[in-house]
Amino acid sequence: MREIRAAVCRSFGAPLEIETLRLADPGPGEVQVDIEAVAICHSDITYADGGFGGDLPAVYGHEAVGRVAALGEGVTGLGVGSRVLVTLIRACGDCPACAGGRATQCATPGATAPLTTREGDTVLAAMNCGAFAEAVTVDASQLAPLGDEIAPEAACILSCGVVTGLGAAVNTAKVRPGDWCVVIGAGGVGLNTIQGARLAGAARIVAVDVSEEKLDSARAFGATDGVLAGEDGHSAMMRIGRLADHVFVTVGAKPVIDRALDWCAPHGTAYLVGMPHVGTVGHFDPVNAAYYGQGLRGTRMGDVVLRRDVPWLLDLHAQGRLKLEELVSGTYPLEAINEAMAATRAGQGRRNVVVMA
Repeated sequence: MREIRAAVCRSFGAPLEIETLRLADPGPGEVQVDIEAVAICHSDITYADGGFGGDLPAVYGHEAVGRVAALGEGVTGLGVGSRVLVTLIRACGDCPACAGGRATQCATPGATAPLTTREGDTVLAAMNCGAFAEAVTVDASQLAPLGDEIAPEAACILSCGVVTGLGAAVNTAKVRPGDWCVVIGAGGVGLNTIQGARLAGAARIVAVDVSEEKLDSARAFGATDGVLAGEDGHSAMMRIGRLADHVFVTVGAKPVIDRALDWCAPHGTAYLVGMPHVGTVGHFDPVNAAYYGQGLRGTRMGDVVLRRDVPWLLDLHAQGRLKLEELVSGTYPLEAINEAMAATRAGQGRRNVVVMA
């Protein structure tokens, strides 16, 4: 048991509070990691705002990088001091989902929360992580080895933003050379979806967002065309040339979800990448969807398999083919995490990152 500082949510919608908590030592199959940096993901904000519900008090944060501080019994392949990505993907390796290469849908329940107050009250380590903290204790399956070549503020984005967006294009949609793609939302996840579509050989990648500045950013990451949000999807695509094979909705806004199939060609599919609040109800025309053979499906964490995909992504970055540093908009100390949350909530920047002292 050790004491750490963490940003605690005690009331939905209220600022996070920096508190001293007690972190459990790693048990069998677990690893304790000293956090170097953790990015602010919109899912963290949705949780903190009460959009997903959940127990309180809680520590959010799941997009992190750090160094191994201690190993639990039975953990192999890592040593104290090893640098690792910390993700929310806890995989048993034995259930049907894991055996089928869908570790993000593992059926094994998460571990008991390893956080308590000094008085002994439980604090939830949300999403099996609780990485808005100086250290975490997580299952070894949630970690991916990482070298020292990438600065922590850029490396941490691999843990969620990169694999979620890029994986949606490469793993879930299986974009093929020559396909046409639409990416709605050019934030952190959207830019990585664009990178994935580019790497997969898409012929056209149409970015959709609210400003020309956002569209210029999308072009820098590989978009071939830009459309301002609010334009009719069908008309916009026909003006460019044809409807899309794949449409990636990287924002959780209901109006965008409702109109996602408007961008789709016959037999095209829209993918729900960004997470809306619990209780959001979407509407679409089932006659058109059935007649044209269109699909609507979800994708969680880009259907990533850490041991398979992270080495590939690191190699792409080393070759200069995957942008990471360019995703970082601002860095903040833990004490300023509410400022980082506010900037992200307001759409300011691609990824805002908390860097531990």
